[in-house]
Amino acid sequence: MTTVFDVPPEALIPKVADKLKQVAEIAPPEWAPYVKTGPHREKPPEKADWWHVRMAAILRKVYVNGPVGTSRLAAAFGGSRDRRDSPNKAVKGSGSISRKGLQQLEKAGLITNIKGKGRVVSPKGRKFLDNAAHEVATELEKTSPGLLKH
Repeated sequence: MTTVFDVPPEALIPKVADKLKQVAEIAPPEWAPYVKTGPHREKPPEKADWWHVRMAAILRKVYVNGPVGTSRLAAAFGGSRDRRDSPNKAVKGSGSISRKGLQQLEKAGLITNIKGKGRVVSPKGRKFLDNAAHEVATELEKTSPGLLKH
């Protein structure tokens, strides 16, 4: 069986984002078009579907690194802040985006909360991601045979 670890994230995340658009519980909040994704950014994202892409990336991160919480996810989506004359420093991304994303994924039943530890992928979420990974693997095998490790 193909898992998330067998396919590159650059191919998996857009596929999962497309599948998440059909999930009713995953919807961008009303403030999503205007918000920056962290203090290391100057402007909001330009893509219209950035929320679903971020939810797919969060779901993958929870699958790979779980159990995780909002702080670790915010750090994972952070970056380097330009401090003008001072040297750049690492900053965390938006905690609100990570928190709302985890709440929506939990409401959809794709992740579960372990009290005191963080969130992990539920069996439904594991099946969802592994099926998407299998679809990506078959597409990659058709386009460039031998690319994936077996």
